[in-house]
Amino acid sequence: MPEVTNLLLAGVGGQGTILAKGLLAAGRDVKMSEVHGMAQRGGSVTTQVRYGDKVSSPIIGRGSADVLVAFEAMEAMRWIEFLKPGGKLVVNEHKIPSAPILMGRSDYPGEVVDRLKAKVDTYPLKASEIALGLGNLKAQNVVLFGALVEVLELTDVDWEDVISHTVKPVFVDLNLAAYRAGRKAVTMH
Repeated sequence: MPEVTNLLLAGVGGQGTILAKGLLAAGRDVKMSEVHGMAQRGGSVTTQVRYGDKVSSPIIGRGSADVLVAFEAMEAMRWIEFLKPGGKLVVNEHKIPSAPILMGRSDYPGEVVDRLKAKVDTYPLKASEIALGLGNLKAQNVVLFGALVEVLELTDVDWEDVISHTVKPVFVDLNLAAYRAGRKAVTMH
């Protein structure tokens, strides 16, 4: 049976599109499913991406994701059960408080990233800080994408070309810098 790689992107919008375009250009079969759970109001967004020689469904079951990319540490905790044994976690260390935390009904749990590290092979990075250093917080998605490419060792795709042809021309330089910074942040892991 051909090998299929399963990715779950939690709390990240937009990464799946760049990933799918590059993988398709490299001749892989790609299936993708995106769920927007009240994303417009600060809720969760999850994207499931499966790629390989032949992929029959975009859906990833619990315990079958090779890599989980989490936009925020609590999103990683929420979706960690989807990682398979030996799977990898790429997590942004940025904290986004939920509504109960904002209302003072609960506290943001402490040491979330340390708890994740104790459970799975974790690649934490400060994607939000890196993006702010580049001049635009929204570039954190592409910082995380760069980290994902490095973790998966997906070097047979010209990702810089894919990014250049996917994002609006005015944002190409920013996104290329974010992608490179994300790859570099993981190599320093």
